[in-house]
Amino acid sequence: MWGRRPVTTLFVDGRLEKRQSALRRAEECRVFIPNHHEGYIDWATYEENQRMTRRNSVNWQGDESMAAIRAGQGLLVGLLRCGHCGRKLHVRYWGGRGTHARYLCKGDYDDGGQYCLGFGGASVDRRLAQELLKVISPLGVEASLRALEELSTGDAAQRIALSSKLEQLEYEARKAFEQYDAVDARNRLVAGELERRWNEKLEEIARTKQRLAMLHGKRYSLSADEEAQIRAMGENFTEVWQSSLCPPTLKKMIFRTVVEEIIVRSHAEIKTLQFTIHWKGGTHTQLAMERPRSATETATPTEALQIIRRMAVRHGDDQIASVLNRLGYSTGKSKRWNQIRVATARRNHSISGQRRALQ
Repeated sequence: MWGRRPVTTLFVDGRLEKRQSALRRAEECRVFIPNHHEGYIDWATYEENQRMTRRNSVNWQGDESMAAIRAGQGLLVGLLRCGHCGRKLHVRYWGGRGTHARYLCKGDYDDGGQYCLGFGGASVDRRLAQELLKVISPLGVEASLRALEELSTGDAAQRIALSSKLEQLEYEARKAFEQYDAVDARNRLVAGELERRWNEKLEEIARTKQRLAMLHGKRYSLSADEEAQIRAMGENFTEVWQSSLCPPTLKKMIFRTVVEEIIVRSHAEIKTLQFTIHWKGGTHTQLAMERPRSATETATPTEALQIIRRMAVRHGDDQIASVLNRLGYSTGKSKRWNQIRVATARRNHSISGQRRALQ
């Protein structure tokens, strides 16, 4: 490639100045001859490496590529794309600990408009994780069997390479000895040089044998119990995924390994979200779920709060719950009132009171 950062000459304030332009793509250079020289990697691999570099860059602005995996709880960061405007969704964290994910599409908000799409992340993550597990759980046994094979063979490829290297070194050492043995001993300079080369080969042979011995010592064979445990991990992938010991970063990595992109649309009339999952390999899955309700939609009704505030002066939470249920009020999540839910509502709205009425 030539001309990837071309220099232009400008006339500024009565004098000539040279300025270098921004980096161009390879195909846009003045001279671009692919495969002109033999490289360490082929051109397709190079382009894939460049694409991965852009995806892993948090500050990349050239496109809406997927950023590097970070420590947040949102599992679908970088995978969701708005089905209405085509933008990538980003994530915001809220709540007391800042761990509750909410996925948002900016739409034309930056230009004074409104957000195009937004919904809570917890229930969406759980629903799409179920779909993911449905797809990859049958592959868990296959993956565990492959792990068994790799663990049992150990460093076989490295041992084969070192064995071939040792065979070559032994041949070169024999050749060096023959040259040293054939030289006239009175020619001290030549004899000294040939002896040095012979000794170097012998030292390299010793180092290679030591590395081979270390690899043989590291070789590991699984016991029957260990083999059974690995098989069980493949068969119980769902339990491993749902375990509290499985970190979000690992789950995100699994999502990105098998999912190319997820298109999401929102239908306000029927309050649903529709997802189209584009799996790696070209297959697609469509699913729909009820749209997670926002905080305002799940807030305690104002009328119920007024009753709680008036009754809390003399009555207990159990009595307040009974009255609210008789009057037909429900919680923000459409559940019946009980003593614990009344106490939670009082705590959230700083209403003093007691669990049970004072006698």
